[in-house]
Amino acid sequence: MQTERFRVGSILILCLSLLTAVSACQKDSGTSKKQNSPAEAQSSVIWTPTEPNPKLSTMKVWVGPEELVTEIAKTPRQRQTGMMFRESMDEMEAMLFVFNTPQQLGFYMKNTSIPLSCAYISPEGKIEEIHDLHPFDEDPVFSESSRVQYVLEVRQGWFDDHQIKPGMSVATEKGSFEETFFGRP
Repeated sequence: MQTERFRVGSILILCLSLLTAVSACQKDSGTSKKQNSPAEAQSSVIWTPTEPNPKLSTMKVWVGPEELVTEIAKTPRQRQTGMMFRESMDEMEAMLFVFNTPQQLGFYMKNTSIPLSCAYISPEGKIEEIHDLHPFDEDPVFSESSRVQYVLEVRQGWFDDHQIKPGMSVATEKGSFEETFFGRP
């Protein structure tokens, strides 16, 4: 009887983790806009964002020739909250979501009122895809690529206004994304 309860309990926990991984937001970006990895999903089961991130640490990020002051969301909580509950974003501000490994990601706009655009970026710092995200839309916008390690969010239309396209490189004031975030050239 105990073995059967253990088995049923284990199956229930596994199903809950998988369900959370599919439906969780990374905003964690405004994560609220993104899909969590299974390990991150377990932590999101016990915590749901209810208020905005405090101002996160920032650095200069160059997207092609354009310079953005960019908040860095590196922890699961920072990524899960992302731009949720924020009321404004300046023209040359952004939020960068940093993940430990490349993967397919999906961002959505739960509790996010600011229209945003996001760039899915490869481990090498190349923009793979650009998508518009719509306020309060809880349907994830998944990357086509499974090689996404960074996601850059800006005000909706910013990429078009600045002629930023897939294939362009992104770097920080400290160098490449790999150097900046993982100490690898």
